Amino acid sequence: MCLELLTTGGPGPYRRYEALHEPADLAAWADRSRLTPTPALEISAEEVAGARRLRDALFRVVLAHTRGELHPPGDLEPLNEAAARPALAPAIAPDGTRQWTGNLSGTHLTATVARDAVELLTGPFAHRIRTCAAEDCHLVYVDTSRPGRRRWCSMEHCGNRHKVRALRARHTEEG
Repeated sequence: MCLELLTTGGPGPYRRYEALHEPADLAAWADRSRLTPTPALEISAEEVAGARRLRDALFRVVLAHTRGELHPPGDLEPLNEAAARPALAPAIAPDGTRQWTGNLSGTHLTATVARDAVELLTGPFAHRIRTCAAEDCHLVYVDTSRPGRRRWCSMEHCGNRHKVRALRARHTEEG
């Protein structure tokens, strides 16, 4: 789930893709995320700014991780601080489904995302975090393929475009 937050913008050149402008934007992101069922969140403008800070720090930490570099200490601090806050609390509803209990704020949402990031970056799939190999794509994903050699964020999109370009290049050489 934490990598999904990276698609909402980011630091530096990724700022132009900023999608988190107001509380409704963060709530909409939560609705599209893997967080199910979508909690009824009360989000403040300050919490949206906090989500952007967390996302930007996570972006830099994950990119350093994919390059085999040390995690930037200045970016670990906001990530660890967010993870230390109370997260969304799951509960079992009378019908046996999952629900969320207690306060449901933007702070609880970002704590949940930060904890997911800590688990991902320190867990068994940490070595499988990748950046898409397409030149014009900067998405980050977890390679869950059995051999662990996936190169594209999506075969349907970036992988297919690469195959089409390679096929055209072969036909041009043969032609």
